[in-house]
Amino acid sequence: MTAPDVLAPAPVVWGNAGVTLEFDVSGDAPVRLRSFRPADAPAADPAGPGARPTVTTDQPLVEVSAIGHGRFPGGFRHVDTVIGKRLRYASHSDSVEGTTRRLEIVQADPETGLEITSVFVTRGDVAAVQAWSEAVVRGDGELMLDFLSSFATGSYLGDSGSDVDDLDLVHGDNDWVVESRWRREPLRTLGLARIDRELQHHSPRSRCAVTNRGSWSTGEKLPTGVLVSNAAPFALCWQIEHNGPWGYELGETRASAYLLLHGPTDAEHSWSRRVSASRPFVSVPVSVGVVEGGIDEAFAVLTAQRRALRTVRDIDRTLPVVFNDYMNTLMGDPTTEKLLPLIDAAAETGADYFCIDAGWYAEGHWWDTVGAWEPAASRFPAGITEVIDHIRARGMVAGLWLEPEVIGIHSPLAQTLPDEAFFSRGGVRVAEHGRHLLDLRSPAAVRHLDEVVDRLVSDYGVGFFKMDYNTMTGPGTDSTGTAPGDGLLDHNRALLDWLDRIQARHPHLLIENCASGAMRMDYAMMSRLHLQSTSDQQDPVMYAPIAAAAPASLLPEQAGNWAYPQAGMSDELLTFSLVNAIAGRMYLSGYLNRMSADERRRVSDAVAAQKVVLADIERSTAVWPLGLPGWEDPWVAMGLAIPDGPVYLTVWRRPDADGGSHTLVLPFPALRGADVTVDPFFPADQTGWDWAWDAAEGRLMVTVAAAAPTARVLTLRRA
Repeated sequence: MTAPDVLAPAPVVWGNAGVTLEFDVSGDAPVRLRSFRPADAPAADPAGPGARPTVTTDQPLVEVSAIGHGRFPGGFRHVDTVIGKRLRYASHSDSVEGTTRRLEIVQADPETGLEITSVFVTRGDVAAVQAWSEAVVRGDGELMLDFLSSFATGSYLGDSGSDVDDLDLVHGDNDWVVESRWRREPLRTLGLARIDRELQHHSPRSRCAVTNRGSWSTGEKLPTGVLVSNAAPFALCWQIEHNGPWGYELGETRASAYLLLHGPTDAEHSWSRRVSASRPFVSVPVSVGVVEGGIDEAFAVLTAQRRALRTVRDIDRTLPVVFNDYMNTLMGDPTTEKLLPLIDAAAETGADYFCIDAGWYAEGHWWDTVGAWEPAASRFPAGITEVIDHIRARGMVAGLWLEPEVIGIHSPLAQTLPDEAFFSRGGVRVAEHGRHLLDLRSPAAVRHLDEVVDRLVSDYGVGFFKMDYNTMTGPGTDSTGTAPGDGLLDHNRALLDWLDRIQARHPHLLIENCASGAMRMDYAMMSRLHLQSTSDQQDPVMYAPIAAAAPASLLPEQAGNWAYPQAGMSDELLTFSLVNAIAGRMYLSGYLNRMSADERRRVSDAVAAQKVVLADIERSTAVWPLGLPGWEDPWVAMGLAIPDGPVYLTVWRRPDADGGSHTLVLPFPALRGADVTVDPFFPADQTGWDWAWDAAEGRLMVTVAAAAPTARVLTLRRA
């Protein structure tokens, strides 16, 4: 008698109006995400003409390793995990709440009792998912996890019809005052060396790995990437939404290739976690999107996903122009005498908020005495309330600089707060750059910060905090007996919970996210907070590529680009400094009170232009007609496109060897064949700049005779 055939389970096909995911759940292998494609793209190998070829993907949906259960074969890569290969499909469920859809796929390892639930969430019709993994051990056992992926797929070769040779990675470096330095490079030059996999009988061991360490989530690298094909209109894009360590890697398997996104690991970040039935673990969330297009379209999907993820309160919708006294101005030395004329000048130029930056609490040197957050009597002889009352009298909301997560080594609180309130390693309190680091798992640390915030809001009427974070923790804290990286992860999550609570308690409070400029520019933080300072860069000419690239990492309405005009600047440099901030969120500084009437009028015009942009900025998406800017590029361009409205195009020309008049060609393929009107937006004066629109080619020709540095904001409108 012949045994009946066992039918493999049908693939799980799931998604929304923007994206389709197809999972192979056959019982003899781990679950695999075999297609991740735009919803209107055809499935692989359908009946009929135009079918895409079926491409085998042997990359499991989940990679997970534990002490005693590593990888086979071994290596530096985070794939080929033994447990990951043993996982088998158990169940799946789909739920819908409003416009949010959620898929959970459960797999189990029969040998250890480990159960992994892969969670996927779509919001609206955005062509992206948010994903993470949940781990628990069923029964009485336990495992010491040292790696768990949040997302893994090998589907992009089949979905794009491309080979590894055809694929480029768009990725970004980030560092203090040199933020958002993007590059596009072939995978083959980034570490994926070609070998004969059949001859070797194994997968390649090479990889392209991008990782960031410590509590500066963007201290070296950006947690965002785009995999773009040179052979087809296809791009896969992602961001890792964690305010601590993370990584992603790309490599080849025996049959195809893979992309893997993850949070902290043992190998790179000193992370491990004991998991049992009573102590589950959830990985960090990530978002992944896909488009039939290129880089601009990929970042448009990420922009839509960021808006879908973000919690927006009524106060966030006000989008104020903020003046801050720090950059190229008081630089941490505020006093009543210095502030009052600045407040008057800021109000006259149209600022809505005025933030008193660092030093307001310090008697003498302000760096290593932070912690108590009491106004310094020597700086404010009649009290800081005199200054804050003057800010309000001039029609603005008052703000203060605050660095809540640190206590200066010379602050009295370093002695009065208990040891458990601080990061420590081996029983020794961590000290970095003159500061100790608060551990927000500690009730004592949280009580201290709650008291500070509540007091400053209630006693002084503060409506804005510039929340800074200038010191990094290192690997973390082992004060509770866990791995340092696990202590850091729990602190990172406790920080997010604290931010949620204080904003719920103070619904009219706006918080800027600043960490030495943009060293913590991630969407764990930015899904909650109002504004991100994009840099500490003090040279307006060097700021141009930072401002232009900011929308690749941030929503345009959260990209706080500094404008710090100064008295005595040439007309073109003054304009350049202001242009940096108009197509984003203007973060205004500079000694406005020392300016001539004409100079101050130019600043007022820029603020007025910014407010025009702000009326539509929450609907905008960025375009880069010259591509993402290079750090040394003499020409930089970025546009904010408004649906059914204008494109606000910013063009910068920086000094280069050519000099003289020059014509630049800016392609706008989406406008090819359209009659387009091009007008000056800021400044209204066109002197030194001319332009012409080529409708047939969809190109704008800009001729610049003004000496560099020079910049303009133009509007492009369909006639």
